[in-house]
Formats: sequence, structure tokens, C-alpha cells
Amino acid sequence: MSSDKSRDASPTSSPQPNTGHGATFAAATSAPIAADPRFDNDVENEDTSSDLGEEYESTASLTDSILDFRHIHGRTYGASKTTEYWAPNDERQNEGLDITHHYMLLYFDNELFQAPIGSSPQRVLDVGTGTGVWAIDFADQFPSAQVIGTDISPIQPTWVPPNCEFCIDDAQLEWTWPPNHFDYIHIRDLYGSIDSWSTLYNKAYHHLKPGGWFEDMELDIRAHSDVVTDPEHIYHRWNRVFQEAGEKMGKTFKIAIGSRMRDLMGEAGFKDITERKFRLPMSGWGLDPKLKEIGQFVQMFVDGGLEGFGLYLLTQVMGWKYEECQVFIAEMRQALRNKKLNPYYEVTLVYGRKPDNSVTA
Repeated sequence: MSSDKSRDASPTSSPQPNTGHGATFAAATSAPIAADPRFDNDVENEDTSSDLGEEYESTASLTDSILDFRHIHGRTYGASKTTEYWAPNDERQNEGLDITHHYMLLYFDNELFQAPIGSSPQRVLDVGTGTGVWAIDFADQFPSAQVIGTDISPIQPTWVPPNCEFCIDDAQLEWTWPPNHFDYIHIRDLYGSIDSWSTLYNKAYHHLKPGGWFEDMELDIRAHSDVVTDPEHIYHRWNRVFQEAGEKMGKTFKIAIGSRMRDLMGEAGFKDITERKFRLPMSGWGLDPKLKEIGQFVQMFVDGGLEGFGLYLLTQVMGWKYEECQVFIAEMRQALRNKKLNPYYEVTLVYGRKPDNSVTA
């Protein structure tokens, strides 16, 4: 259960409080992960399948009348007036969203949020809700709250708590709710889908009540490794291509790099800003049992999602042939299964409060 008290830092994160816009402090950095020495040997370092076996089956059902999706190389992709989303919205990819939710709960010891929102939030907005699993869990935890989840794709279940609802909506268009309306606004993993992050943060500020909290957690999609130094290794080639594709789309994948999220939150007017950076192992190579389990789920997410991540960006944005794309993806998948390379993601989480005396018109 989350509380309204300030949270202690995880052993693998470095929280950095900010007293408000204009404050200066050392940038948060992610702590290294201790590797399991068993994987230093040349035997049994490569997985031939996900550590946790077959991915579970999605139970969401949708009517054909609302499935107006793009079909690219056998995968479906959502779209709206302003957004052609780069990741698929089919059942295979949606399972990965639920896996992501699971390993983030593992990391944060079953806490759904980190901002000190108090014990009785009343109006809560989850922007880019995906399968809706976070919004549903939040509604279950706070029965008195009214939780709204929005997304451009209708991939949410219909059987939900009575205090939870989903709307098909594009966060880049004008928000239809009144100003000063929500107690808490939550965003997670919108990297590569936003034209203007400053505009998005300003909208969150505008629609929060004075004293309300805004929280965003974004993944740096680059595959990091403290072992790999060759600039032409598949990790680095993959990273360069994805970052270039994001810039070509005008929807950066670089939002979680450096202090950009924290800075944008300050520029929007938020106070009491906290930034946390931490690492997620991309397979079970970590020595710590908790991080080892998390790494196994991250591997399941990545292994099942690589094709979906790459198909649209490589073929539609970068102009690659389908066969070239598949070879590139296969090379990346093989490298990520090598535990000796110690691959990991870096994640940035920021949250801040709208000042009590700030009422937006």
C-alpha cells in the first residue's frame, strides 16, 4: 500500500528532491547492478527462450466495429488524428504491457505510485493507459476515487471496477476536462509518442487541482551495458537507429535521458519535484534475487516485443526492407539473451506538485 509519507529510496535508485522551479541540485544517477558471477563462464549464458516460459494469454475481447487499425506486416497499429503510434496494439504486444506492469510492481514492492498523494485521492487520470491494468489496480486500491484511463486504442477490458472508466482519447489534442480538476495525473511509458513534451506537462499542470500531483515514468529505450564497448555492437547500432527514427517522426525517444523530464516539470510550474533514476536488468543476470526475477520478466517483455518495436520504425520510418528488419531484430534478440553482456534499461521517474495557490483559468 502507498502512503502519504515520503518514500525511502530503493537500494537501486537515487532520489533527488527539488524544492521548486529554479532550484539547483546534483542530477540523479542510477546505481549499478551487481552481476551473478555464474554467468562469467562461457557455458549456459544464452537463453533459447524466455526464462519464464510461455507468455500468458490475453483475456480482453473487443468488438470489430471499433477496431479501425493499420495493418503492417501482419501486426496491427493504432492511430488517431495526431498520433501514428509506433508499437503494435495487438494481443501479442498488449501482453507485454501487462508484463511491464508486473515487473514495475515487483520493483516498487507493489506500490502503484511514488508521489505522496495522500490516502484519499478523488479524481485520478491515467494518460496513455494501454490495457488499463494500472488504472484498474488503482481503482481497486482507492474505491472512493474516480479513475479515468485514456488511450488512442480501445484495448481495455470491459469488466472493470465501478469507479474506473476508459475513454478513447488522444493526449495531444485538447483535454476535455475542466481546469483544476484532478487530484493526481499519472503517465507511464509514452516515449516515442509525443510531439511536444512541454505541452503535455503544461496540460497536466492546467488540469490538476492546486496541491495536486503529477507523476511520469519513462524508459530510456537504449540497451545499456557496462561490458560492451564496441561502438558497432548490435546494442549500439540498435540504439542509434531507434533514436534516429524517433527524431524523424518528431516524437523523441530521448525524453528519459539526462534531466529533461525534471526540467520540463519545473518549467511547467510544478514544485516539490523529485527525480529518481534506476536500472532494470534485461535478463536474469543480476546477483540480487529481486533484480534477477525482475530481469526475467523484462526479458519476457523484450523477447516478445522486439519484432513489434522494430517493424514499424524500421520499415515505415527508416525505409528498410522487411527481410533486413528481421535480420536486425534476430541479431538483437540473440545478443540480449547473452547474460555475459549484462544488458539493462535505465528508467527515469519524476513527480511534482501544483502549488496550493495556483488556480488556472
